[in-house]
Amino acid sequence: MTQYTLTINDEIFEVQIGAIQGDTAQVFVNQMPYEVKINGGGSVPFATGAAPSTVSAVPIAAQNPVLCAIAGSGVVAAPIPGKMLQINVKVGDRVKNGQVVAIMEAMKMENNILSPMDGKVKEIKAPVGTDVNTNDVIMVIV
Repeated sequence: MTQYTLTINDEIFEVQIGAIQGDTAQVFVNQMPYEVKINGGGSVPFATGAAPSTVSAVPIAAQNPVLCAIAGSGVVAAPIPGKMLQINVKVGDRVKNGQVVAIMEAMKMENNILSPMDGKVKEIKAPVGTDVNTNDVIMVIV
């Protein structure tokens, strides 16, 4: 995840940008998950290194927030503290980029955890019932 500290009207925001798929990005603002629609099409400035100010994005509070792993790395890490409620895959399963591989409870909400890539589940490090902290590894995909 790419992290930024932004100051808007003298208010500080900690922003993490997760997976970007098409015109939708998974974003955390002060540890609160949002699904953000990127308007305007074309390449995504966050991914290309252009100035973020060229993006017109409107946050959409997700009814069932989709929490992501570190895009393309194969590491599925907890984006916020919570408890593992469900693991939808087992070691050896093939998964697709964006597939829901687990569900965790955080802030009294069930949150989907997505695969960051196509691959095969190599290891599950946080089984059902495990309490996880931010950035704890849930599983590894190769």
